[in-house]
Amino acid sequence: MVSRPDRGDDGSMTTLQRPRSGRVIAGVCAGLARRFGWNANVVRLLFVLSLLIPGPQAIFYVVAWIVIPIEPERTVAPAPRDTVSA
Repeated sequence: MVSRPDRGDDGSMTTLQRPRSGRVIAGVCAGLARRFGWNANVVRLLFVLSLLIPGPQAIFYVVAWIVIPIEPERTVAPAPRDTVSA
């Protein structure tokens, strides 16, 4: 089985998180797209088009910005240093 970055090792979807990279404003659309395996640009386009319809879409975005956690930083372990004993 090929491992996808938006899925866990068992093929299940990952948790909903706002990514640190690939986001335009706050990462809400990118996070939703990653969570459900959709294209982030399509989600962004649908959101912008939904703003043409009266409703609380902008409020939803701000609430999602606050509620959806940001992706944790990926830390890279430092390379071991070669030490020479004298």
